[in-house]
Amino acid sequence: MHRYFIEMAYNGSKYHGWQIQPNAITIQSVVNDALWKALGIDINCVGAGRTDTGVHASYYVAHFDVDNPIEDLERVLHKLNRILHNDIVIYSLQNVSLDLHSRFSATARTYHYYIKPDKNPFLNDLCFRPHYKLDFEMMNEAAKHLLNHTDFTSFSKLHTETKTNDCNVSYAQWEKHDSLMVFKITADRFLRNMVRAIVGTLLDVGRGKLTPQDFNAIITAKDRGAAGTSAQAQALFLTDIHYPTQLFTPQVSSKLPY
Repeated sequence: MHRYFIEMAYNGSKYHGWQIQPNAITIQSVVNDALWKALGIDINCVGAGRTDTGVHASYYVAHFDVDNPIEDLERVLHKLNRILHNDIVIYSLQNVSLDLHSRFSATARTYHYYIKPDKNPFLNDLCFRPHYKLDFEMMNEAAKHLLNHTDFTSFSKLHTETKTNDCNVSYAQWEKHDSLMVFKITADRFLRNMVRAIVGTLLDVGRGKLTPQDFNAIITAKDRGAAGTSAQAQALFLTDIHYPTQLFTPQVSSKLPY
């Protein structure tokens, strides 16, 4: 048995997330189909985690197993990118140890949420444009509280199959890049809808509906009903997946969408 890691990126606008679903087009199903066409065998690639409908990944990792080694990885890589539509790109194929798993070996993931207050015809479909002013400092003050908690039930989609809602958030901060505002968050794992629920609640802080102390109280309440509405999906990007360096060396140097 031989295992291969795929480094890739995708615009999720036209897809119902990563994971295969009945009667829906997903990234996983499209990539599986491309692998079948390129290699001539049925393959079910395993992703590093779910992304929701409409969410993008400027960096994503999946793996698949085959009985026989792939002789010409560059040729297969080229063929895959010719098969796939322009909204999905495969950056690299790497032969890795069978002990390495795209999901379970990952030590952390990073998401970015992009806000563009001014109208921009080139970024409107990839950013959220609020029609109200935001207090940048207050949102960052509130975001600090994420580092002091592990139970994020208040930001989890209800009725999921997860055994625990505990996550270790190691970074959570708003940054400004000219007129672009970016919320960056890194954790060992994320719950379904977690980042969008966090951002939506932080936006309530930014527009003055909540205080940073209210935000902290929402976390401790462990009640999804206490938090704000989830932010729109089109502005959310999975931008990095971290692995132990001794096991996997990424070949992609830039993981930012723009």
